[in-house]
Amino acid sequence: MARYRGSVCRQCRREGMKLFLKGDRCYSDKCSIERRNYPPGQHGQARPKFSDYGTQLREKQKVKRIYGVLERQFRKTVRDAERMKGVKGENLLALLERRLDNVVHRLGLATSRTEGRLLVTQGHFSVNGRRVSIPSARVRKGDEIGLTERGKKTTRIADSLATLETRTLPTWLEIDVENKTGRVVGDPVREELTLPIQEQLIIELYSR
Repeated sequence: MARYRGSVCRQCRREGMKLFLKGDRCYSDKCSIERRNYPPGQHGQARPKFSDYGTQLREKQKVKRIYGVLERQFRKTVRDAERMKGVKGENLLALLERRLDNVVHRLGLATSRTEGRLLVTQGHFSVNGRRVSIPSARVRKGDEIGLTERGKKTTRIADSLATLETRTLPTWLEIDVENKTGRVVGDPVREELTLPIQEQLIIELYSR
């Protein structure tokens, strides 16, 4: 499967904001945005001018990079959001938030979505007692996320939980730190997404 293999810090600089793709590094002084807050490349410090289409495209690329989703899968998620009841843009973000790799990160079991995707792929997590190794699997209200026998032996998960106090747990998730299990107790809330995302621009882009 195609996957971006370059520096993820370049992606943050390209979007002009922290996308929190490298876990703890993004909260330190080593973050590239703190050092060079302009797009990469020889023309990075020029003042870019975007058309309406360019603005919509940049918004789509930003959300794709935040959640680590490729174009084909992202397009399918947009179509699923359009078929749901309610506001299409909010439906899109809710579907992305319910991805297993994102939920693992939100629960504090991984320092970033990238690490969450890796740990899920390696078979460290289970949903309702069944091992799941598909990062894009969507969880639902009432699902319980636990560790497999292999996951219980992984020190990276324990190290991530040790930093849980520095993060804000969404209201639609609960975590039992002692047993290292999480539960989905509600639906994702748009107001809890602190990153500046204009999801309506993405819907307009795919409606062209």
